[in-house]
Amino acid sequence: MQNEVELSIKEYSKMMTDLMILCFTLALSFMFWIISMTASAYSGSVYPVSPWRWFFSLLIPLTLTLRAVKRRSLDYTGALGAMVVGFVLTVANFSFLFALFAFFMTSSKLTRWKGDIKKRLDPEYKEGGQRNWVQVLCNGGVPTELALLYMIEVGPGEMPIDFGKQYSASWICLSLLGALSCSAGDTWASEVGPVLSKSKPKLITTWKEVPAGTNGGVTAVGLFASLLGGLTVGGAYLISQMLFVNDLHLAVPQWPIVVYGGVAGLLGSLLDSLLGASMQYSGYDKTTGKVVNYESKTTERICGKPILDNNAVNLFSSLLIALILPGLAWGFWPKL
Repeated sequence: MQNEVELSIKEYSKMMTDLMILCFTLALSFMFWIISMTASAYSGSVYPVSPWRWFFSLLIPLTLTLRAVKRRSLDYTGALGAMVVGFVLTVANFSFLFALFAFFMTSSKLTRWKGDIKKRLDPEYKEGGQRNWVQVLCNGGVPTELALLYMIEVGPGEMPIDFGKQYSASWICLSLLGALSCSAGDTWASEVGPVLSKSKPKLITTWKEVPAGTNGGVTAVGLFASLLGGLTVGGAYLISQMLFVNDLHLAVPQWPIVVYGGVAGLLGSLLDSLLGASMQYSGYDKTTGKVVNYESKTTERICGKPILDNNAVNLFSSLLIALILPGLAWGFWPKL
């Protein structure tokens, strides 16, 4: 009887918590809507945002981050950073949200996958990943800035990628998609490659075999996984275009989005490996028998210099892909 009462109290508490979050989200979204309408009335350069867009831009990231904290995919600082990233991307363009969702959900699941094997390879492995605010912003900082630029350029809303009609906005969209695909490709490669590859990784700068977990080490399985990761993010972006863009049939074909995502994932993973092999220290610790990222008396250097850490490598990789790849895509993008 006592257990049933305790269970009823827990269910009631959970229901009231969900209700309070919903009411808070509604109130906050209504406040943002009033502010945006007031700003739009006094300044013709500010685009008004509908209350429903504000509502979903708050509710969806909040729901996902709470779930991620519960599953230990994020710590509390990471959850705060993810809320900011998710809010900005959702307000700007629902396609940005779909791409972010595909990256985060698949990466979180792959991080937990085969955790027992990864513990033996990586001394810094955390159960569930538990990304903090630094990791969130290094992967989501570039897309957030691009989403803000997108809203300044064309305002919140969805649009097809068409260089002929919206050159700057299309460039920004592909930059953001490239950054997220790059992060997905690198994560997929690092989480899948060491587990499934039957051969030792090879250092990308010398093509010599190195221990699993070495920064800059690549395998065929890992590279294929990075391609799949990028394709997944690109596919999510394309699906959102089909759902939310009006008159999509009048625009140029959008299927290259998926190909672009795959290329960004593969090239991003290769660039990440190149930076890791050159500017990130990797050493073999004789006492633990694992690859570590710090120098000590018991470590033997494998490659790299202690210039950047893993977060900085991720940031620079996504930034370079966001800057360079849209220019290459522009020459091949379909035109009417």
